[in-house]
Amino acid sequence: MRLWLTLLAFQAAGHPLADGERAKIKQAQEEAAARATKQIEADPKKTDAYSRRGDARLFLGDFKGAVADYDEMVELDGELAASHWRRGIAYFYAGRHEDAAKQFEAYHSHDDVDRENGIWRYLSQHKAQGRGKAREGLLKYKKDDREPFPSVYQLFAEKITPEEILAQIKSASIDDDEREKRYFYAHLYIGLNFAVEGKPEPAESHLKRATASRWACGAGFGPAYMWHVGRLHYEQLARAK
Repeated sequence: MRLWLTLLAFQAAGHPLADGERAKIKQAQEEAAARATKQIEADPKKTDAYSRRGDARLFLGDFKGAVADYDEMVELDGELAASHWRRGIAYFYAGRHEDAAKQFEAYHSHDDVDRENGIWRYLSQHKAQGRGKAREGLLKYKKDDREPFPSVYQLFAEKITPEEILAQIKSASIDDDEREKRYFYAHLYIGLNFAVEGKPEPAESHLKRATASRWACGAGFGPAYMWHVGRLHYEQLARAK
């Protein structure tokens, strides 16, 4: 109950990013998209330019535009087809959940250790076919992955609760930097799970906490990408209210 009240209080405090910070993010992504467009106009086969523009478009909330650029990357270089997890996320937010699930399933043949991919496949299948089918279709993993992904995976199988995941992170014998990383991913995926289950209030609260992570927004490519995903989903839920 205390955790729930804390989340509600945090939710009521407003967007975790200042207006000026959000404006800078928008401007930076618009400029990145414009630069990539110029590169594509100069060389329509420049795969890296489609990659950069696809990312910028996704971060701006242009999910169909991101899909188009990521699809073009695969068209130009077929070897990217299985490993292109970003295309799966773009499919998910463009409402193409079956295509998203297939993309994450293909990625499993490329990397059968990364449970984060299995998390996205579950979320996609949940949207496409419902929770029951998604649980039946959970990808199988034989090797351990970094926390909190195994714990989030157990959440989908109803073997652990969100509160238990967060309590494990709090009590783990890890340094503060690692704890912050785990909190970010835990709040991100707990929030996304609430979202696909049609529970917008707890989803918004957890995704807001993920958006507030200073580690994630300033980290390398993968965490920063997921930070933008959490930010966009949080803002969608906030607007819907």
